[in-house]
Formats: sequence, C-alpha cells, structure tokens
Amino acid sequence: MGSLVSLDFSYNELVGVVPNNKVFKNASPQAFRNNKGLCGDLQEATTRNHGNIFSIWNFKGQIAYEDIIQETENFDSKYCIGTGTFGNVYKVVLPTGHVVALKKFHPLEGETIVNDESFGNEMRILTEIRHRNIVKLYGFCFHPRCMFLVYEYMEKGSLARILSNQAEAIGLDWLKRVNVIKSVANALSYLHNDCIPPIIHRDISSKNILLDLELEARVSDFGIARLLKPDSSNWTSLKGTHGYIAPELAYTMAIIEKFDVYSFGVLALEKIMGRHPGELISSLTSIVGQKMLLRDMLDPCLTSPSDQKVAKDVISIVRIALACLRSHPQSPPTMYQVLEELLVLRPSVVEHFHTISIGDLNDIDVQ
Repeated sequence: MGSLVSLDFSYNELVGVVPNNKVFKNASPQAFRNNKGLCGDLQEATTRNHGNIFSIWNFKGQIAYEDIIQETENFDSKYCIGTGTFGNVYKVVLPTGHVVALKKFHPLEGETIVNDESFGNEMRILTEIRHRNIVKLYGFCFHPRCMFLVYEYMEKGSLARILSNQAEAIGLDWLKRVNVIKSVANALSYLHNDCIPPIIHRDISSKNILLDLELEARVSDFGIARLLKPDSSNWTSLKGTHGYIAPELAYTMAIIEKFDVYSFGVLALEKIMGRHPGELISSLTSIVGQKMLLRDMLDPCLTSPSDQKVAKDVISIVRIALACLRSHPQSPPTMYQVLEELLVLRPSVVEHFHTISIGDLNDIDVQ
C-alpha cells in the first residue's frame, strides 16, 4: 500500500477547527489556503492533562475569526502594542476574560493573502516545543482575509522597550538583569541541544525578548528560525536584526549555532550597558577598547553592584559575552557551555571590580 505524501485542503470553502493530529500539524499553511476560516487550538490537549482547559477555539472557526474582529474593532490601531517585519501585535481581551497577544501578518503588496512563510515557521516550531523561557503559542487562524497567531500576553513587553525607558530600566536591577540573561541562555541551549533537529532562532535581539510581570524572560518571534537538519541544505538568505549578526557570517548564508551565540553575546552586553554595544564591539580589537574599564561600560541608570555575588555575576556575564563575540568560527563557546558557565559561575576578584578592564576579561575562555 502506498503512503500518503501530501494533503491539500485549499479552495474548499472549509470552516471550523483544524484537528489536532499529526496529519494536520505537519501540513503546510499553503494546504489550507482560500478557505472561509480555519482555526486551531495548539494547547488544548496539553492543558487538559493538567486539569486546566484553556481553549480560545472552543467554537467554530468562523465565529472565532469574527469574535477577534469584534474584540479588536477590526484591528484598530489603539489595540496595537507592537510592530514588526511580518505583522502587527495586538492586545486582545477575550470574552472569557483571558488576555492574549495576537500577531496579525501583513498582506503581500497588492494581494489579499499574507506571506505565509513566517506564519508557517512559527506555527510549526512553537507547536512542537515547550520551554518556560519560550513564549507559548495558544492558537492560530488561517483566513482568506488575514492570518494571525495567538500567544500568551507578556505584560512588561520587550526588553528593548524597557531599556529605552529610564524609569523602567531602573526597576530592572542587576540581579534581575542577570536572571534575564540566564533565562535567554537556557532557552537557546534548549533549542540547540534538546530539540531534534536543533533549532536556530536567527533573530535574537532585545526586541524579541519579552518579560512578564515578574520580569521572567521569554524568547519570541520564530518567523525566520530554521531547523538544522543534517540531511538537507543549511544555507539560506541573510536575515536577522542589524547589529546582532556576526560579521563573518553576514555573507556566508550558512545556518549554524554561531548565529545565536553571537547574538546572545550582543544581547548580554546590551543588558549590562543599557544600550546596544555597537561602539564597544567595534573597538574590542584596539588598545583603547582593551583598556576600557568594566565600571565605565555599566548602565548609568544603575549604581555599581554593591552585593559581592551580584558583582561576580556581572563580571562573569561580561566575560562570557566577550567570548561569544570572538570572530573566529571555532572560538565561540556553544550555548550549552554558556549555560553551564552561567549556572556555575567561576570565582571573580570582586575586590578589584573598579579596576577590571575589558582586556582582563577578553583573554579568559569559556570552558
């Protein structure tokens, strides 16, 4: 008996909820193109096992679509809480009282159907993975007039927004910043080492790190993420956020873990400095850059860490971040090594905190 190769449900006037089984989960978004309204619940089976049923799609797909339209007043700008390359993000209060974040994808120029590559990426990847430091995907809707994904709502918004607001940046003290960096490292180590095949995010930046009320971090936006498959081509066009891409990878187009490792190094320094470290990175190979004191690069919104343990953490994070930025392809550590180093931080000479230079930290390897 022959095996089923593909299914195509497009142009069939379908309305309703997509069944939660392997056949439908593995189908591409194109397979559902031009139907009246298909929606899916990606969390129902999981949450029911824990006695907490939360399904935003507990009604027919068409009604779900119309309900979202009503709650956002047809995606009125007053509900918009963020914009990106592929779409806008809206805050939506559902009839159940649950608050969610909804990413509505932009239509292609001159067309009514949106570009579904990013949509399909996020839907497929976030359906398969579960991690406390990766944003949760609750559901999706594939509709002729628009496509959107529905996520958990992160009250504090993006790390980029917080760092750009002095009042909120002050509330993000050194201990909280250290914990955010550890959370991001934890998520990336999971994607690179615990997922089969490994997942390369390719767009780690402060705008894609979201925080909840407790300032717990979640990695978001998997629109350009790629699976690192050993039996297929791992080459693609250059994508990502300017300033977070390793210069030596900008023109190779090879998908490797180094994409995320370098971006993590930039992000970690940005968290410590309170701003993008572009000037510092460009001066690392110069004598002036090597002589720069650690105390002079700290975010001026905060006073120097007085607690010895926090001071040690800050020193270690800068050292690890610098190791992630090394230019030679074989030099940077893996995210597993980074996480291990962050969880068991090696002793630092806190007594000399105010005299430690970038050069002192740049010569130490991550084991």
